[in-house]
Amino acid sequence: MTKSQQQKPGEGGSDKLGLDKAEQGVGEPSDFDLLLDTSGLLCPEPVMMLHTAVRGLASGKVIKLVATDPSTTRDIPKFCHFLGHELERHEELEDSFLYFIRRA
Repeated sequence: MTKSQQQKPGEGGSDKLGLDKAEQGVGEPSDFDLLLDTSGLLCPEPVMMLHTAVRGLASGKVIKLVATDPSTTRDIPKFCHFLGHELERHEELEDSFLYFIRRA
């Protein structure tokens, strides 16, 4: 599956990364509705992909965004604030950034 494709967890038995959440060791299955992996992509691609993903989700659903571009620490919170989405959680790991965004 390419980085531009998105899959809801549970479709086909795994999420976009090809692992179910228990195998990834990240969060509980109910933590998010859609995984968007933008690893390796640079600004503005992570925000553009997030914008597209948000349009396809119902209000109240949560997107987990995985990014490696440090500029997302500035861009994702501004995106959420500007469009009224809730940035529920942001985690900085050794080599990536995780964002949990609840659609307005």
